[in-house]
Amino acid sequence: MTNTTIALRRQIGSAGDLKSVVRTMKASAASAIGQYERSVAALGDYARTVELGLGVCLRSVASDEAHADGPSPPTKNPVVHAVVFGSDQGLVGRFNEAVVEHALAQLAEGSATVRLWAVGERVQARLQDAKRPPEEVFPVPGSVEQITRLVGQILLKVPVLGGQSLADPEADSAVATAGQASNAPASLVLFYNRPSGSGYAPASQRLLPLDGIWQRELAGQPWPTKQLPEVLGSGAQALRAFIREHLFVSLFRASAESLASENASRLAAMQRADKNIGALLTELGAEFNRLRQSGIDEELFDVIAGFDAMAPDAKSGS
Repeated sequence: MTNTTIALRRQIGSAGDLKSVVRTMKASAASAIGQYERSVAALGDYARTVELGLGVCLRSVASDEAHADGPSPPTKNPVVHAVVFGSDQGLVGRFNEAVVEHALAQLAEGSATVRLWAVGERVQARLQDAKRPPEEVFPVPGSVEQITRLVGQILLKVPVLGGQSLADPEADSAVATAGQASNAPASLVLFYNRPSGSGYAPASQRLLPLDGIWQRELAGQPWPTKQLPEVLGSGAQALRAFIREHLFVSLFRASAESLASENASRLAAMQRADKNIGALLTELGAEFNRLRQSGIDEELFDVIAGFDAMAPDAKSGS
């Protein structure tokens, strides 16, 4: 019985230590969620400003291609560059599996040549298991500050503009072509998990070529103040600059939402673990108290039995 109570004490101590670790991870995940959600909210105002500027530039260019109504016509041997955002850490459930399955299902519907780019080693492993190895793997940011570095790496290395990277200064004319959504040499699509309710849901976003209907809506938006803006210099040059900013904002938002979803998944897993450990501690505590009470009862019975056995001797001696 002694060995059993000692074993129970050790199990209770281990469960208590594990509960402390789980609570620490819960607090860390909850804090990270707030950090990324605030960054997305703050980015919203800047994204709105970029869209207003892009709409002004589209009106200034006044080109039929810039105001194309509907999707761009198909090109010969189209190439789709797909960036899949995942996680490098565990305890996130089916986070990586869900986004990879969504991406492969969406990309399987077309006949274009697909080149995949992974954010996170776990996504890379899932893509390799599906016989779709990525071109390159980008590290998952560990903070809001590191998202900017990731976006810069993607813009530098993903060649969606006729073999040129998005950050290449010589690609300005190609950016303008992509922005006109009529003759884009390649497409850029993002796949990531987006916060949804208490969890997350896989989402996708096409960045290039820009959607013609969306461009028309931007060009038709009224200016929010009475002081109308004016494009100085070349309208095409300003348009290229705003397109690059639009790409930056979209990539930053996708990465931040993916990280928020990752921490939300981890928080949910830690909450389940905390609940299970609490139930286990209650069960172990009840078992320990039962065994301890049983030991006390046995000792009392031994004392009473010894007293009863000594009672006749005491009477005969008197």
